[in-house]
Amino acid sequence: MPLLVLGFASGLPLALTGGTLQAWATLSDVSLQNIGFLTLIGSAYTLKFLWAPLVDRYAPPVLGRRRSWIFSTQILLGAAIAAMGLYSPAGSLMTLALLAVMVAFLSATQDIAFDAYSTDVLRKEERAAGAAVKVLGYRLAMIVSGGLALVLADRWLGWANTYFVMGAFMALCAVATLLAPEPEVIARPPRSLAIAVVEPLVEFFKRPGALGILLLIVLYKLGDAFAGALSTTFLLRGAGFTGTEVGTVNKVFGLAATIVGALAGGAFMTRLGLYRSLMLFGLLQAVSNFGYWVLAVTPAHIYSMALVVGIENLCGGLGTAAFVALLMALCKQEFSATQFALLSALSAVGRTYLAGPLTPPLVEAIGWPGFFVITVLIALPGLVLLRLRRAEIDGLEAGR
Repeated sequence: MPLLVLGFASGLPLALTGGTLQAWATLSDVSLQNIGFLTLIGSAYTLKFLWAPLVDRYAPPVLGRRRSWIFSTQILLGAAIAAMGLYSPAGSLMTLALLAVMVAFLSATQDIAFDAYSTDVLRKEERAAGAAVKVLGYRLAMIVSGGLALVLADRWLGWANTYFVMGAFMALCAVATLLAPEPEVIARPPRSLAIAVVEPLVEFFKRPGALGILLLIVLYKLGDAFAGALSTTFLLRGAGFTGTEVGTVNKVFGLAATIVGALAGGAFMTRLGLYRSLMLFGLLQAVSNFGYWVLAVTPAHIYSMALVVGIENLCGGLGTAAFVALLMALCKQEFSATQFALLSALSAVGRTYLAGPLTPPLVEAIGWPGFFVITVLIALPGLVLLRLRRAEIDGLEAGR
């Protein structure tokens, strides 16, 4: 149960600085180019490996090596998210963006500690189920901060009060951190900050095929990243759905499908193994992007949106569960904060520095239908590289 709630706390801030903020800016008539650049707020998730060694080496003097960081960032996040409700994209876009950057930084720091905690606390045979539970909590948070937030803002509370409520949810998650257990085996922290910075990298790059694995992490979900970069804007402006329709179907129903996919992914992984799961789920998440092409070339209908969004998110959830299990398998416990931060940061490179900035000019140049076809092609290099790296992945599963 604590892992589920901590996964929820990990996922809550992302939509509030991503898709939900994107919807708020869209409905406030912010330009498409500025909305595209708002995706750069997520840079903290890409750069978090820079301060992850501090989390590995030092810790506040209460609640243990990992939970102390998690608890501290959750309290600060509650305050920062609530502060975003004091401003609006129409009148104070820069101030709001700076607050969102602060939220992203604190959220990335929480993720460093939480990812290390889950890597440390789960036994090897629990990784598939643990990855599914993490994704379940994460996606439940996306329903709350994505779909529910859009509906609350559109129909009842307005944007300011919605962000106040989300900040309160974030602060409440700190209770689960207080109740969470410590790992059975507690690894000693690095003896110095220099060792915390250097040794995780040295240990990782000594492994056979390390560079290929790093490139695979960048490419595996790149097609998904492009398809999702402006998906909310597409559904609102390109397909013509209302904010409530998008909030209900894209954010609530779609994320519920992701949860089903994540849980199914955890179950299938125990039978298929890590490599075959990554390949099968990767193929499914690539092909599912064609659904957005269908929405772009057919008249808008709530049922067709529900079907497309459901299938795409179901396949994305399958791929995410396998991907998280891969990242956990790659980490050594002593350096789990730094290594997991480096690996997960690399996975955000495509979303932050490629998909966000490049999607607006691509859409303007070729239109929404052509863009979604290209997202399928973007996913293929990652699958080819996955096939080439099969030996290394099989080695991880065998415990070598």
